[in-house]
Amino acid sequence: MEQQELKDLLTLFSESNLTEFNLKEGSFELYLNKNNVSRGQAVSVVPQPTIEASTPSVIEAPKASLPVAQEKASEVVPAASVVAGTEIVSPLVGVVYLKPAPDQPNFKSVGDRVTKGEVVCIVEAMKVMNEITSDVTGEIVAVVVENEDVVEYNQPLFRVKEG
Repeated sequence: MEQQELKDLLTLFSESNLTEFNLKEGSFELYLNKNNVSRGQAVSVVPQPTIEASTPSVIEAPKASLPVAQEKASEVVPAASVVAGTEIVSPLVGVVYLKPAPDQPNFKSVGDRVTKGEVVCIVEAMKVMNEITSDVTGEIVAVVVENEDVVEYNQPLFRVKEG
């Protein structure tokens, strides 16, 4: 695969709403991933694509425009800066709201105390507002999502230092 073809493919992938892409052609293999956890890994890492020498070949990129995923710089967190703690995870897929209303402050922010059973955010699924409560008592050490992010089932929302 030529270098320009690889650059074009990476650009198309980063601008698409795809979360994983795997290409195998002869002895050439390329795996791209935007997920926090990849192929059974327990920690969040940025996978490095495997590039091996092969005979050049032409790959046609799709001509249709792909939907652009809105990505925030805060979503890419280096593995060294991940804060330890018990995670509060989303019990369902939906849109997370960190505030009870647009004109009100966040339910919880970094440094706030939280008690077991206290509401920390809301996840909207199918027009139903679901209050998400803390399973632990402690201090919020990280807010892992942004307000109005789409979250997946079991995706971390907060990290809490118990105690």
